[in-house]
Amino acid sequence: MATPSLTGEKSLKTLVENRTIYSLDNCELNLFETYQESVLVPLKFNDLVVTSMLRGKKVMHLFDDPGFEYVPGETVIVPGNVEMKIDFPEASTQNPTQCLALAIDHDKITDTLNFLSERYPKNDNTSWQLNNENYFFYNNIELAATLNKLVRECMGTSVTKDALADLALQELLIRIIQTQTVQAAHQDKLSDSNNAIHAVTDFIKENINNPINLKALSDKANMSTTSFYRYFKRELGMSPIEFILNEKIKHAKQLLKNPHIQVNEVCFMSGFEDCNYFIRLFKKHEGITPKQYQMLHVA
Repeated sequence: MATPSLTGEKSLKTLVENRTIYSLDNCELNLFETYQESVLVPLKFNDLVVTSMLRGKKVMHLFDDPGFEYVPGETVIVPGNVEMKIDFPEASTQNPTQCLALAIDHDKITDTLNFLSERYPKNDNTSWQLNNENYFFYNNIELAATLNKLVRECMGTSVTKDALADLALQELLIRIIQTQTVQAAHQDKLSDSNNAIHAVTDFIKENINNPINLKALSDKANMSTTSFYRYFKRELGMSPIEFILNEKIKHAKQLLKNPHIQVNEVCFMSGFEDCNYFIRLFKKHEGITPKQYQMLHVA
C-alpha cells in the first residue's frame, strides 16, 4: 500500500499513537504514528474499523486470542466497541510505526450489505455478511488498491470526495468479504452456508496433483459452467483457475520444506506438467524461485 508522509516533528502531539483524523459523511480515516517502544496501548472505536499497517511492526491483542505480529501488507478488521491492546516492540524515531484505521458508519455497512443481498443474491438464500471471526488477513492486490483509493479520497480536497468515498466503501466491503471467503477456503473453515464453494474447494485440494477443469468443478457444484464461474468469482473475487493455481503454489511451498526433494519433483507433485512454467509462476507469486524458497525455509 501507499504510505502517506509522516507528521512533521514539530506537529507531533504525542510519540505514542499520534493521531491525524480525516472525517467524511460515512467514514473516518485515522492515521496513527508511534515513535517509541510501548506495551498494551488501548484503542477502541464506536464503529467497525478496518486497519492496515503501513510502516513498522505492532503486536496486536484482540478478544481472548494470543497476541500476533502485525506488519505492512496485512489488514485487521475490528467490530465496534471492541478494545484492541497494542505493543510497539521496535518503534523509535528512526523506525516509527504507521497504521491506518478506517472507521465505517454502521448504517453505511448495513445499507451496503442489504444492497448486495438484494442485487446479487446468493444461491443458498443467505445474505452478504462480514465474518468477525476471520478478522486478520493478508492484503491482495484488489484490497490494497481499494484501501489506497479510500485514503486518497479521504485526504483529498475534491468537492465530490464524499460521493467517491461512498463508492469505494462499497467496493471495500465486497473485497473484504471475498478475501475472508478465500482465507476460510484455504484454511478449511468455510461456513455451512458455503456448501457449493466448500465442495469445490475440497475437490481441488484432494486433486491438487491432477489436471482440474472447469466442467468437473461446475458438476461438483451442481451448476452450469457459466453460472458456476460467475458464482465462484463473485464469492471469492477470483476465478476458479486463479484459486487452483494459488492452491498448487501453497502445496508446492509445503513440499519444498523437505530438503531432499528436487524442484522437478515438486513441480509434478503439485500438478504442473512444465517445470519452466512452474518456476516462472512460483517466482511471480513468491518473488523468489522454488529453489531459493527451499533454501530459505529448510532448517
